[in-house]
Amino acid sequence: MNYPFEVNSSEFKDKRVLVTGGTKGQGAAIVQRFALAEARVITSARSHSQDLPTGVHFVEADLTTVEGTQLVAEETLARLGGVDIIVHVAGGSSSPGGGFVAQTEEEWKKALDLNLFIAVRLDRLLAPSMLKQGSGSIIHVSSIQRSLPLYESTMAYAAAKAALTNYSKSLSNELAPKGVRVNIVSPGWVSTDASHAMMERIAATNNITIEQAVQSVMDGLGGIPLGRPAKPAEVAELIAFLSSDRAASITGHEYIIDGGTIPTI
Repeated sequence: MNYPFEVNSSEFKDKRVLVTGGTKGQGAAIVQRFALAEARVITSARSHSQDLPTGVHFVEADLTTVEGTQLVAEETLARLGGVDIIVHVAGGSSSPGGGFVAQTEEEWKKALDLNLFIAVRLDRLLAPSMLKQGSGSIIHVSSIQRSLPLYESTMAYAAAKAALTNYSKSLSNELAPKGVRVNIVSPGWVSTDASHAMMERIAATNNITIEQAVQSVMDGLGGIPLGRPAKPAEVAELIAFLSSDRAASITGHEYIIDGGTIPTI
């Protein structure tokens, strides 16, 4: 995967970075961004990718489980001796279309495990090492759906992301006095394979075309003034900035990257 922006090759030299969900979409772009800047990167997902940059260490784990998060935390600390930057990207929705009645008990549990509890568990396991060294940056990737929810197929996802954003703000207040920064990045529509798969599910459930499914989501969002979804590398650039020393006084804030979708300040 070619990275579309010029990168300072020593910006994150020897920084120890963990990126969850780093094999696809936004996560893959974020892993590549840190790797190009000479960070020591670990990433984790359920299945390996052949496209990971050279030198990136992969840990195969189901992060929605307690055992999976423990494995990743232990591997990170053992291999890197600590961690300087954590970027929680793992998340998403696999719920069927059909509104609230289609959001079963199991779908709600899956949404919370994937979009909230991965971050909570890994923070609990890894933030103490940051506190011990007196520095660190944690980025939680949320979603504009935390304040602009869609009911068709992502109700549980939106609620979980709202919980993640609230948790992030609380965590930032606790950790900031001890040198650890916590920020939230909330993308709108990002052009990824996962977003295309969601359009396919909506189309199949409602017996409509992919184009009609795209339009229905666009209508639900109220449109994208910029005229296009964000690109994964654009999200990666925002996260790189917030993780860097240039953002040393920024903590406890949410940064929205949505092409102007949210219509209010």
